[in-house]
Amino acid sequence: MYHLPANTALIIVDVQEGLDDPYWGERNNPHAEENMALLLQAWRQNQRPIFHIHHNSVNPESPLRPGLPGNAIKAIVQPEGDEPVIDKTVNSAFIGTDLEDRLRNKGVDTVVVVGLTTNHCVSTTVRMAGNLGFNTYVVADATATHDCTGHDGQHYDAKTVHNMALASLHSEFATVVNTQDLLNL
Repeated sequence: MYHLPANTALIIVDVQEGLDDPYWGERNNPHAEENMALLLQAWRQNQRPIFHIHHNSVNPESPLRPGLPGNAIKAIVQPEGDEPVIDKTVNSAFIGTDLEDRLRNKGVDTVVVVGLTTNHCVSTTVRMAGNLGFNTYVVADATATHDCTGHDGQHYDAKTVHNMALASLHSEFATVVNTQDLLNL
């Protein structure tokens, strides 16, 4: 169904303990991290490039601030060996980091993006990857988000926010796939 070059990079965005904090609200897709771990295992077995993205929040209220337990990468996708961890302080993994240079230096032209949260850091990373010319995939069941309230006070449940974020990415910035689509290659 999909052909991924051997050097397709897996980009794991902000899978950190603090995103389980009630501060963020209700979350969808409770098995997202399990799917991320399946993809990570497949990438490791096939010796494909892996990049862990780590958010160091500058918001004084955020559980993702450096020095707090919530800043830690979850054990289920913990980096191993020389897998790079790229720190960022904004939504996109490309802004203020050397991610693009690292990808280009490895000859990567295709990326698969998973992580948290779909409508924030995953979305901005996917949009930038697409705009930078990378053939980009985002994995629907290996991403998740939280509910939110719009500018008008309207409440949106996490599943709706997640699905709308993916709908706005699909065909414009990326191809949206599921974990099994990629594992069956």
